[in-house]
Amino acid sequence: MKIGIDGRAAKWYRGTGIGTYAYQLITNLSKYDDSNQYLTFIPKDSDLKLGDNFSIEYTIDSSNNNFWDNVKVPNLLDNFNMELYHVPQNGVGLSDNINCPKTITLHDIIPLRMPETVSDRYLRIFNEEMPSILNNCDGIITVSEFSKLDIANEFNFPLEKIFVTPLAAEDIYKPINRFYCKNVIKDKYRITDNFILYVGGYSPRKNIIGIMEAFSLLNNNLKKDLKIVITGKKGLSYERYRNRAIELGIIDSVIFTDFVPLEDLPLFYNACEFLIYPSFYEGFGLPPLEAMACGTPVIASNVTSVPEVCKNSAILVNPNDVNELSYSMERVLTDSFLKLTMIERGLITSSKYSWKNTALNTIEAYKNIIDF
Repeated sequence: MKIGIDGRAAKWYRGTGIGTYAYQLITNLSKYDDSNQYLTFIPKDSDLKLGDNFSIEYTIDSSNNNFWDNVKVPNLLDNFNMELYHVPQNGVGLSDNINCPKTITLHDIIPLRMPETVSDRYLRIFNEEMPSILNNCDGIITVSEFSKLDIANEFNFPLEKIFVTPLAAEDIYKPINRFYCKNVIKDKYRITDNFILYVGGYSPRKNIIGIMEAFSLLNNNLKKDLKIVITGKKGLSYERYRNRAIELGIIDSVIFTDFVPLEDLPLFYNACEFLIYPSFYEGFGLPPLEAMACGTPVIASNVTSVPEVCKNSAILVNPNDVNELSYSMERVLTDSFLKLTMIERGLITSSKYSWKNTALNTIEAYKNIIDF
C-alpha cells in the first residue's frame, strides 16, 4: 500500500490528544512497518524521525496561530499517487481533489454533544465542514468503542466502516522515584506540599469546578498541607475557576501551573497523591492512562469512554455528584491498601495499551478501507 498521511498536527498541535496521536501514529508506523510506503505531509521543523519507506512532503507554514484555521487549508495533493489518504485531526483539512479512498480519524463529536465547551473557531469549522468531510471519506478511524457508536448513531455512518484503534500512554510515562520528582517540582515550580493532580485543558467539559468543590468538602485535617495542582495553559475559563476557588475559601490550596512542558508531566504524575479526572465527556481520555503507567491512582468519571479505558483500575464516579467525588478523594487519601491496589491494577491496565498496537490496528483499518 502507498498511504498518504496529513502529519501537520504532529507538530502544530503537539501536547494535545490529537497532536500526540498524530505524532505517535506516524512514529510507530515508521518503527513497525517496513513493507508499506508512506507519504507524510509535515512542517519543515518537525522532529519526526522516519524510516526509508517514508517520503516527506513539506507543508506550507501559516502565519495564523490558530491550529484549526491552519489545518483547514488542505494540502496540495494533485501530483501524488496514493492508494489511501488519511487525515488524523477529525478530518479537518481533508482534500476532495484526489481520486483515491480517503479516511479520517474522528476522535469524538464533542462539538455536537457539548458545543459550549469548544472554541468558537473549532465549533464553526466542525459544524460547517463535517457533513462534507464525512461524505468525502470512505471509512472512519476512531479511538474507542464509545466513540464508534456515538459517531455511527449521530451521522448514520455504517458501523462496518468505523474502525477502533485505542490510544496509549507515551514511553515517558513510567514509575520514577517519587522523592526525586517532588524535589524537582519543588525547585522548578515551588510546590512543596503534597498535592492532588489534574491534567488536561481548561474547558468546562473537564469539570475543574467540580474538582474544587469536592476538595472543599474534605475534612480540614485532610486538606491541611494538601494542594490541588491544575496543569494546562490558562484558558478563557481561568478567571472563573480562580473566582470559584476564592468563593469556596480554598484559593490558597489551588495551584494553577499554566503550561507544563511534556517532559515534566511524568514528574507531576509520579509526585502526586492521585490523578483526578471527572470529565463530563471524552472520546478517549489519555491522562488516566498516563497516570496509571506512572503507578499513580486515578479517580475518573463513569461516563462516555472513560470506563472503557480505565476498566477496573480507577475509582469511577458520577461527575455531577460532588459528594461522591469528595468521598472518593477521602478514600484514596486515607486507605493505603486501596491505594496500593489501584496502583497495581493501573500498571497492569496501562501495559495492555501500546502505540505499536495502535499502529498495527491502523494498518488493518487501511487495508479494509482500501478493499471496500
